[in-house]
Order: sequence, then C-alpha cells, then structure tokens
Amino acid sequence: MDCDVLVIGAGLAGLVTASEAAARGRKVIVLDQEREQNLGGQAFWSLGGLFFIDSPEQRRMGIRDSRALAGQDWMGSSQFDRPEDHLPRLWAEAYLDFAAGEKRRWLHSLGLRWFPVVGWAVPRFHVTWGTGPAVLEPFIRLTREAEGRGLVRFRFRHRVDELVTSDGVVTGARGAILKSDTASRGEQSSRDVVGDFEISAGAVIVSSGGIGGNHELVRRNWPRKRLG
Repeated sequence: MDCDVLVIGAGLAGLVTASEAAARGRKVIVLDQEREQNLGGQAFWSLGGLFFIDSPEQRRMGIRDSRALAGQDWMGSSQFDRPEDHLPRLWAEAYLDFAAGEKRRWLHSLGLRWFPVVGWAVPRFHVTWGTGPAVLEPFIRLTREAEGRGLVRFRFRHRVDELVTSDGVVTGARGAILKSDTASRGEQSSRDVVGDFEISAGAVIVSSGGIGGNHELVRRNWPRKRLG
C-alpha cells in the first residue's frame, strides 16, 4: 500500500479526517484537484456556523434545547421511511449524539470560540469567531504538523476520476495530474492534464463535497415518487 488512509478532498472534512488518522499513527495521503492555496475548500468562505445542542450559548439566551428535541426536529424533516434510509438514519443518530455531547468541548479545546448570540432562524446555529478560516485553522495546523512528522502527504492538482476496487472492496483511486496553475483561491483553475496516477490504500475516504453542483447526478438520484 502507498498509505494507510487515502483522503480524497482537502476541504474541512478531509483535513479533520487526515488529522484524526494521523493522531492515531496512520500514514495518510490527501488528494485535491486544486492548488495548495485552496486548502480548506469551500469552508474558507463559510460563516463557520456549527450545530450544537443544549449549548452554553443557548442556555444563556434562554433557548431550551435537548437531544430528544433535536432528534424530533431532525426526524420530522428527514422523514426516513425507506429501507435505504437505514444507514442515513444511523448517521443522523450518531451526529445528534456528537452535537449534544463532545463536539463543542472538543472544538473548544482546539481553540474555537463562538459568537454569544445563537442564530435566531435556527437556534442551534453557532457562528464561530473568525468564521470559516477560524474553523479551518486548527485542522490545517494539525495536518501540517503531521506532515512534518512524515504521517501526512498532500498531493495537490491530483483529480480523482475513479475508485479502484478489488473483490468488491475499494483499495485505492486513480486519476489525472493537472497542470500547475497560478489561479488564486476561488478562481477557476486549469483542467489541462499532464499525467496520471494510481494510489493504493488500506482505507479510502471520499470527502469531496456533495453532488448539488452536478445536475445530472441530482436528477439520477432524485426521489421522484416522493418529491415529484
């Protein structure tokens, strides 16, 4: 194997994944099709809003919240009612437990702080002081420190086109190496191909965002019976 963990996408989710894996002594490769100045992906532009349940900020404002109430809200919106909803429901339950438990304490220990006024439209929405860049900072720092110890390797301008499988198990990824580009963060970059690559790994984690920008994929996966 080229690494223990292959992370596809160097946004916030990818950085959190890489830093957590490196903290456990795993050797990690992080791939991203953009250049290094785009490290952190779209999270850089965000408000840094985080979902907490029954937080000190909520209690200070007199907002009554609980794990049970959050679960009721989530399940009422998601309407999990199909066999294929089994895993999404398990994920939702786990995330609600995290948001009501260690999430805020863990992020606080990494240096994050939040605006004292909770979002009025969604009273679980906590805006981070420093917004998106402040949310990214500890995870960029942790992955860079792990890089210095030889546990994390970044491969920028590497576009993944295909997951490699063996006997039904994902064992790596292959794709194109893109030409170096001088585009700044947020600007459109070149998609000229100058080479190819294939990387094998013990575990592969795709953290390249959702499919909202790909209308063909959205149409293909749209629940027509329920949503028309």
